Amino acid sequence: MAKKLAPYTTVALASLTALLPTPAAAETADRQLATVRVEASVEQESYQAEVATTATKIKAPLKDIPQTVNVVTEKLIEDQGARSLQEVLRNVPGVSFHIGDGQRDQFYIRGFDAIGDLFIDGLRDDALYYRDLANIERVEVVKGPAAVLYGRGSSGGIINRITKKPSATPIREAELTVGSFGQKRLAVDVGDTIGDVAQFRVVGAVEDADSFRDQGFLKRDMIAPSLLLKLSPDTRLLFQAEHLDDRRVTDMGIPAYRGKPANVSRKTYYGTNNADRDDYSDADVTAGRIRLDHRINDSLSLTNHFGTYRYRLDRQNTFGQTVNNNTGIVSLFHGAVDRDDQGWFNQFELTQRLATGSVGHQLLYGIELGKQDKDLQSYNWSAKPTTSVLNPVQPSLSAFGSKVLATDNRTSLDVQSLYVQDLITFTPQWKALVGLRHDTFKQSVNERMANATDRERTDREWSPRAGVVFQPNGWQSYYLSYSRSFQPSGEVLAFTTAQSQMAPEETSNVEAGVKLDLFNGKASATAAVFELERTDIKTADPVTKAIVPVGEQRTRGVELTLAGEVAPGWQLSAGYAYLDAVITKSIGLSNGVAIDGKRAALTPRHSANLWLMKDLGHGFKLGGGLNYADDRYAAPDNLVTLDGYVTADAALIYQAKAYDIAFNVKNIADKHYFVSGHGASNNLNMPGTPRSAELTARIRF
Repeated sequence: MAKKLAPYTTVALASLTALLPTPAAAETADRQLATVRVEASVEQESYQAEVATTATKIKAPLKDIPQTVNVVTEKLIEDQGARSLQEVLRNVPGVSFHIGDGQRDQFYIRGFDAIGDLFIDGLRDDALYYRDLANIERVEVVKGPAAVLYGRGSSGGIINRITKKPSATPIREAELTVGSFGQKRLAVDVGDTIGDVAQFRVVGAVEDADSFRDQGFLKRDMIAPSLLLKLSPDTRLLFQAEHLDDRRVTDMGIPAYRGKPANVSRKTYYGTNNADRDDYSDADVTAGRIRLDHRINDSLSLTNHFGTYRYRLDRQNTFGQTVNNNTGIVSLFHGAVDRDDQGWFNQFELTQRLATGSVGHQLLYGIELGKQDKDLQSYNWSAKPTTSVLNPVQPSLSAFGSKVLATDNRTSLDVQSLYVQDLITFTPQWKALVGLRHDTFKQSVNERMANATDRERTDREWSPRAGVVFQPNGWQSYYLSYSRSFQPSGEVLAFTTAQSQMAPEETSNVEAGVKLDLFNGKASATAAVFELERTDIKTADPVTKAIVPVGEQRTRGVELTLAGEVAPGWQLSAGYAYLDAVITKSIGLSNGVAIDGKRAALTPRHSANLWLMKDLGHGFKLGGGLNYADDRYAAPDNLVTLDGYVTADAALIYQAKAYDIAFNVKNIADKHYFVSGHGASNNLNMPGTPRSAELTARIRF
């Protein structure tokens, strides 16, 4: 390992020596970069976010970033009563939803699957589970390839959760929620200072709920302690830990019948007659992070961020696998998955402010190392009982025959990366953001099945980003950017022998946009037009069925947002996306249908969101909103359509000094719709939640 790391260590030490500025240079840098030093924090009571860290890994105004960045603030999450990452991301245009095999958060961004593009405080978090929001302050979504800072993946974008951290302000808060379908949830947030040298915070939650789905249930608990040590005026050390237990029904939704999801009650469950025993997902996640921040001098600082995790999954599932459209008979499948993943990532980053003549620079130099080991065993049951798709009878587990081992292997992923980024200020009107990253990414699979072959592959890839920003005045910003990323074969779910011989898929993004500060700077508006293209997509040969690297997908689109205080006492969050996502080249088949020229799965052409909240005075607030999605196709064959829908929500909130009371009603009109599908199968379609109500009491003590 020492030999492998030597080149990176040499470069890092050489860079550190070269970067130390003279006092005169540091003084010049302070003068030149006064406009890009951002110390302001996001206004807690606003839906507007002026600063984000995900897009650049440094605090920078959003108007200085030549890329679309959407931020869902803590206040918006709280006002909407959002309880899942899916509910949060309804506020982000261009994001659509995947069923996640009934066991995990999974999303599409700008028409591309983002299964592995989830992060927490900038560290990769690609384990396959449902996240809890109790410890989340806000969610930032960077659109388009972000590999220059985050490495592999990120065709359509990345989703970064920003956690709650210790504060100098004492925190004493408890939140109790009761709601429809037996929902009961208690969350606690406690924090304080320890003398002048330390701050702590502990966030925890427990939840127990039923579901509108037959046999549905959820039981979860989580705890997230953190400790911040002020080692000196220039040095801080942050410790964070999290533990989550999540057990729920593995719900694969409703199969399709004659071009649409079967016309049955949305509670209809295509599983066994005892889901608690036979169709459940039990996820256990433990993670820890240590972050060191040190200011060397006025122009130079360093950060080292280390994270480690352990993820274990016991999943049992039943679903409708195939449907005969002539007879209306559905064939049921039962399987099981055991996962045991563990890994770590370490990011060492150096930031520097300097000037070259009249040009200011805010530089970021980084090294990332990481390792993940993923044990997987999967099982299939030998029999596939049948039932009526329109009037299903839930069988016992014994009807599925005997248990057969299908997969048994261990996948190891190793990453070594170098990256550099420069936020350049030429003049107050002209700025640029450029960056470059090199990844060495190794995958290897140790097969434990008889007659199976071990395999490995190492990819070495460059990921560039460049953008220019023009700001004619303080409230307008126009930009043009280009970025590129790579997606190795099977980095999350599978890595077959055929894929081990194939180069990674590559995605490029060209984007132009405008960012405006409106209503005296209390609100922000954005507009972007873009073209994303992904090449070397893996598809199945129509004759041999072998996996071959032939396929291209392109998304052309427009995204619009407006967020903030649009009038005294009125907070607004609104967005719209138009996505023309097309498979432009493929020799592959999906369910026997050629997919060349088809629309990408799970991607509506039009989608929109709106949430408006009015401060009525005397502690009362009233608000509501709409969510709209155009029709989508369940799979690339475009044989099954998920109809478009509009849902409406509302909230009434009373805030006092010591407590808040919130009443949220979701899907007021009780709209029957399908919120997600699978993207590859036509028979895994999840209905949206019917009308539901929640009452939340938040007490400060």
